[in-house]
Amino acid sequence: MKANIIKDPKYDYHRVEPVPTQEEVEAFYAKEFYDANAKYFNNSSLLLQLEQSEFFNARWESIYQTASEFFGLEFSKTSVFDIGFGFAQALKYLKSKGLKVSGLEPSPEGVEYAKLNGIHAFHAGIENFNVVGDEKFEMVMMLNVLEHLREPEKTIINVKENLLTQNGLFVIEVPNDFNDFQEVANAEYNLGEWWVLPPNHINYFSHGSLEKLLKGCGFKIVEVTSVFPLDMFLLFGDQYIGNPSLGRECHNKRVNFERLMVKHGKLDKLKEFYKALATLNLGRSVVIYATPK
Repeated sequence: MKANIIKDPKYDYHRVEPVPTQEEVEAFYAKEFYDANAKYFNNSSLLLQLEQSEFFNARWESIYQTASEFFGLEFSKTSVFDIGFGFAQALKYLKSKGLKVSGLEPSPEGVEYAKLNGIHAFHAGIENFNVVGDEKFEMVMMLNVLEHLREPEKTIINVKENLLTQNGLFVIEVPNDFNDFQEVANAEYNLGEWWVLPPNHINYFSHGSLEKLLKGCGFKIVEVTSVFPLDMFLLFGDQYIGNPSLGRECHNKRVNFERLMVKHGKLDKLKEFYKALATLNLGRSVVIYATPK
C-alpha cells in the first residue's frame, strides 16, 4: 500500500500520515533494523565504514572544523554527545582529536563496539535522554536520526532543554527528500518516490523545512550546508535505484571527486560548493549547525 504523505501544517516538512504508533515503530526496529541479519544495521555496514574510512573521516573532519570555528580557543575542552551513534565512527574520530565524547544508541552491538573503543555509551531508545541524567554537553550531534522519529519537534526541544548547554552547538543531518533531482528522476523513470520508506523514514525534510523547525524550537542557525547530490547521477542516466552495484559505482565516483578536491588543495572551494547547493535545496543531505537563542 502506498504511504500517505502530507506536509506538516506547522513546519512544512513532509511526513507520513497517520504517524505510526510507538508499537509499530518499535516492532519495525526490533525485527528489521537492529536484528542480527538486518539490512540496515549489521556488521557489513561497519565493514563498509572501515573500508571507506578516508571518505567518512573527511565527513567527520568537516564537522570538527566547523565546530572548531564556532567554539574558538575553548574547543579543546568541548564535550560531544552523539544521539544514535550507530557504530560510533564519528565519536571515534572526534575522540582521536582529543575531545570528550559519549553518546546514546539503541543497538547493543553498537554500544558494545563503542565501549570497546573507550567511548562512554548509553544503551537506550533513541529518544530516551533520561538515561543521561543531569549532564549537559557543549556539542550534540544527531546525524540521520530525525527522519526516523515520531515527534521531531518534541525531540529537538528535548535536546535543547536537557542535553545541550546554553551556548552549545547542535549538529543535525537528515536526508534531503522531495528535492528537484529526485522529482525529475521519479517523473522520467517512474520510480515510485523510492525515497519514501515508512516506517523506517517517517519524516522527509528540506533545507528550508529543517531550518523552520529548528527556529520554531528556539534555535539560531549558525551554518547551513549540504553534501554531494548523488541523485544527479540518475539524471545522467545512471539509474541505480534497485541496482546496488551501479549505486556503489556512483558513490565511488563521488568519493573520488571529493578526494581529488581535497588532495589538490581545494577543500575550501568544496565547502563553498556544498553551501551553494544548500541555497538551492540540492544535495543528498541537509546539514545544519545551530545554537540555542
